Amino acid sequence: MEIHLTLNGEDVTFEAARSDTLLDVLRNNSYTGAKRGCDTGDCGFCTVVVDGDPVKSCIRPAAQLDGAKVETIENLGTQDSLDPLQSAFVDNAALQCGFCIPGMIMRSKVLLDENPDPDEAEIREALSENLCRCTGYEKIIDAVQDASSRMADGTDVAADGGRLPDEQGCTGCDCYDGGADL
Repeated sequence: MEIHLTLNGEDVTFEAARSDTLLDVLRNNSYTGAKRGCDTGDCGFCTVVVDGDPVKSCIRPAAQLDGAKVETIENLGTQDSLDPLQSAFVDNAALQCGFCIPGMIMRSKVLLDENPDPDEAEIREALSENLCRCTGYEKIIDAVQDASSRMADGTDVAADGGRLPDEQGCTGCDCYDGGADL
């Protein structure tokens, strides 16, 4: 059967078996950001955004999504131009193995879209359906709080996710040449 989606802002059509989940369809079509973890909806590694809501794609039948708007981690940024949420995760060391991070970021994106200034309890509640076995969650919570601040004040980030040199107060020194590779 054919599944028609608006995927990361583009209208696409994919072939899918009736038994395929959204995760199957995404990964079979080279959208590998959402990770396969438990296949039971317990870990949240596969979280994507469907029609504005975080969805565990490993348990969502693809057949139910014809006409849906789907957003994956691939839509947020690139290595050369990270989304503020992605750069906040990097700068706050909110990742270790990185396997849960796409799902965490997508769930955090929905939270920040709905509530641009969440408190710690709201962040914990929003992320409660996503597991992380490495970080202990504190740095992830710090990253979401940092991303909230960055998005509110429009803070620029460097291509690698770090702060731009001029934000460190070194625009007049020899280590900053106006944007050339350092």
